[in-house]
Amino acid sequence: MRTRSISSATALAVLFSSAALVAGTAGSAAADSARVLNVKSVGDVVVDDARQRVFVSDPRSGKIVVTDYTGRVVKTLSGLPGVHGLERSAAGQVYAAVGDTGRIVSVDTGTLTQTASYDLGAERPHDLAVAGGKLWFSHAGGLGSLDVTAAEPVVVLTAATGSQPLLGADPAAPDVLVTATNNAATVYDVSTGTAVERTRGSIDAGNVREIDVTPDGRRVVVASGAPYEHVAYSTTDLSRATSYRTTHYPNAVAIAPDGTVAAGVDGMYSPDVYVFPKGHTKLVRSYEFPNTGHSSSSDLLLPGGLAWTSDSRRLFALSTNSLGTVSLRTFDNPTRSLPKVTVSAPSSATRAKQLTVTGKVSATLALPAGTPLTVTRTDAESPGGKRLASVKTTSSGSFSFKDTPPSGGKVTYRVAYAASSTHAAAAGSDSVSVSRSATTLKLDKNKNVYAHGTSVKFTATLGKTYKNRTVKLYSDPAGDGRGRVLVKTGRVASNGKISATVKLGRDTTVTAVYDGDSRTSGKSTKSWVGSKVKISTKLTNHYKTARLNGATTHYYKASKDPYVKTAMTAYPGRQHRLQLQVRVQGHWQELGTEYFPTGSYGESSVRLLGPHELGYQFRVRASYINGAHGDNVHSTTHGAWKYFIHTR
Repeated sequence: MRTRSISSATALAVLFSSAALVAGTAGSAAADSARVLNVKSVGDVVVDDARQRVFVSDPRSGKIVVTDYTGRVVKTLSGLPGVHGLERSAAGQVYAAVGDTGRIVSVDTGTLTQTASYDLGAERPHDLAVAGGKLWFSHAGGLGSLDVTAAEPVVVLTAATGSQPLLGADPAAPDVLVTATNNAATVYDVSTGTAVERTRGSIDAGNVREIDVTPDGRRVVVASGAPYEHVAYSTTDLSRATSYRTTHYPNAVAIAPDGTVAAGVDGMYSPDVYVFPKGHTKLVRSYEFPNTGHSSSSDLLLPGGLAWTSDSRRLFALSTNSLGTVSLRTFDNPTRSLPKVTVSAPSSATRAKQLTVTGKVSATLALPAGTPLTVTRTDAESPGGKRLASVKTTSSGSFSFKDTPPSGGKVTYRVAYAASSTHAAAAGSDSVSVSRSATTLKLDKNKNVYAHGTSVKFTATLGKTYKNRTVKLYSDPAGDGRGRVLVKTGRVASNGKISATVKLGRDTTVTAVYDGDSRTSGKSTKSWVGSKVKISTKLTNHYKTARLNGATTHYYKASKDPYVKTAMTAYPGRQHRLQLQVRVQGHWQELGTEYFPTGSYGESSVRLLGPHELGYQFRVRASYINGAHGDNVHSTTHGAWKYFIHTR
């Protein structure tokens, strides 16, 4: 053994970042929250309860990131190349092993500033633990200690072990220190301030990632790549004491002050963290990390990435994804079993008739028989929920209750368990479709056709209902692209009627809607009404008009061509039809029809070319034909016949 004295007065200052400490106290973390950290790697994590701070070392970036309990960064301490192990002391200091400089530095948890730097010479510290009144560190040659309470801090290096062990200790068992390497462990008694070997032996632990000691000092729990479980060994003789069933590649373990064990794994297809209550190997809770960001798979727990608060009510976990993004995850009350409440209600039921709702509460730690559950019914009459009589569980966790729903429609039953010291709050729900009475709703004017621009009064008539007597009337003109537009909403009169006037510019669908109430089903009905177009037709280029065969007739010289000018209600791409007939032996005979486009203002001019038959009376008319050559937003409309004749 060799001893070396160093003076704290000669300790070199460590370069810290110039980032200012964020003023104010940190708020409580949100339950089961996560926040991304700006780090490239993670060496260790410790928690300072007094100020609600989390310290995370980043060896690759050479810094310590300090966050509050929500994961919000309050300070970054830089200039610490290769910083790895962290340890918190009862005196309000966080110690950091800065491997690349061969130093251990201390940070005041209140001011977040450096208070000392201890030179270890050529040794490169890695892991840290506080036990027996000293700060212990591992290095490439074995184990060392630093007495930071002495006026002149003293570094003591034990005999070389030929490896760099991991350290395990617990403040509640200050005389026990455990070191572990692959497949081997040593237990020390450090009550005198000197590491006295208590037992040494082999353990079934390939690729050891982390160890931790139980608060009673009687066991050390090992997280190693194999076996695929977390094994606890006796600190008396390193015999196998028990194991915690986890899964592939254990890589972290943290034991809370109350003895709860958090066991973590590097598991792609399994939960990442398993929680076991003190003295039990039965799982109480597990956590599966979700995907963070745009990574290709769910997040994985980082080695050694677990830490508890001193009240055992909050667990922190550090995870990473396939992109290297690191997140700090916060789990509230992880020691409480999370019950699952399942509720099963009938898919349908009759209003005002009794129904039965059943369900079950299951949990990793079973609830005792007679556990009370609150029941809330939510329906149209109680949208905020109505508390019903509570129900109690049976020995199997099941429950059932009866209810007579007063309201129809969707009725939801919510059953909830209040939190306790051993179980988290939980709730479940299910919905039932409860029948409602039908009503009638009528709307007049269906299939009527009106002249363009006519104001039409529509009247809806509502039948018997429970409470709601409001009807809404909507108008939906064809081809305007707006869909239906509310025209009127209101309570029907004592005779059940409500009316609204709609001015028709196009074919229009009018809809009456009754939304229903707690005992009456909703209802809707439609009326389609047609709107004609305006059409005017005139003949030009004639020399006179006179009555012929009872009709005003336009007279043309044989050399003159009639012009038929039409104007109608405009619509994009619209065409109108011209129909031509001739009078033969007192009867009108069809000569043909043809469609012609109208301009942007709905106008057209058609010239009837000669040569012309003399002495025959002709007639022509323009029509809008719904759905033919253009559009279908108006009802078919025929213009007036216009008569003409050619003479010498």
